[in-house]
Amino acid sequence: MTSSTVQRTSGADETLYRRGRWLALAVLVLAVLLVAVDATVLGLATPFLSEDLKPTGTQLLWIGDVYSFVIAGLLVSMGSLGDRIGRKKLLLTGAVAFGAVSVLNAYATTPEMMILARALLGVAGATLMPSTLALIRNIFHDPRERSIAIGIWGAMASAGAAVGPVVGGFLLEHFWWGSVFLINLPVMAVLVLVGIRLLPESKNPVAGPWDLTSVALSLIGMVGVVYAIKEAASHGPGWESGAAALIGAAALYGFVRRQLTLPSPLLDMRLFRHRGFSGAVLADLLTILGLSG
Repeated sequence: MTSSTVQRTSGADETLYRRGRWLALAVLVLAVLLVAVDATVLGLATPFLSEDLKPTGTQLLWIGDVYSFVIAGLLVSMGSLGDRIGRKKLLLTGAVAFGAVSVLNAYATTPEMMILARALLGVAGATLMPSTLALIRNIFHDPRERSIAIGIWGAMASAGAAVGPVVGGFLLEHFWWGSVFLINLPVMAVLVLVGIRLLPESKNPVAGPWDLTSVALSLIGMVGVVYAIKEAASHGPGWESGAAALIGAAALYGFVRRQLTLPSPLLDMRLFRHRGFSGAVLADLLTILGLSG
């Protein structure tokens, strides 16, 4: 191939990239919306699901909560994994997994199968959230456009919690409870088809190894703390929520200590020394708590 041919091909790719970045954003934020919707979409479907699967009270709580627990525990770890293996690769793999596991959720025949399917859906969802945000940062090079894109991403991620019951109610008026999961399939199919063509690959060339001990500490810590808060809010303080809080806090303390000693941490805790960064994280946390409440 001649150099002029290479230049023409590169120029065509660059034109396609400029025209397609907003389309890529639309697909990315729609995927994030669905991940958030799946956290609340089961609210109205619970009576129908209970009638078919006959779960116990405890099993029903796990069906509703395990998805959010797993996402909370794996977000940091999956974001770090994307830095190492490639964010586009992780996103497309997660989208395929999210669609496949959605089918498993829709056609679950026992409470145990449903709990497992919801947990696996949380694992897939945890790959999508950080990958979409990281890719947006790489797609939009102009600071103003990047700010707009991240704002849209944040709005869609937050709106999903409110949209979930509305979508669930609409589907339940016309279909059976499994339909609340099958709506994920066409969106994830579009994400894969568009993503292969339009999304650029990116990774951290000096990310270092993926520390599995840190992954375990992060998962145990986040799930323990979130579980304790939910239990205390639902049933009041008790030994179970207290034990979960202690285990979660201890795991998070170990996670922080380990990140400060690793040459390539999953999360650079020194970032929190910057007031601007810490303030933005705190403001985002309070916003999400208010919206979810």
